[in-house]
Amino acid sequence: MECKKQDNLKNCNCTYEPCPRKGVCCDCIQYHLRMKQLPACCFPDDVEKTYDRSFKAFAKAWNL
Repeated sequence: MECKKQDNLKNCNCTYEPCPRKGVCCDCIQYHLRMKQLPACCFPDDVEKTYDRSFKAFAKAWNL
């Protein structure tokens, strides 16, 4: 399957500039889950900017 990196970048809200996985969603998701985190796209923009990608931060952001 072909990676649609350029299309993915249009919707990627990750503000971590040196990230080598930007736009490569399958790599991003695998990386963050391995780190027991969620990727930026799971968070509202204001929360994403804190770089706290923990499950706890996700639940708090969405009032779960």
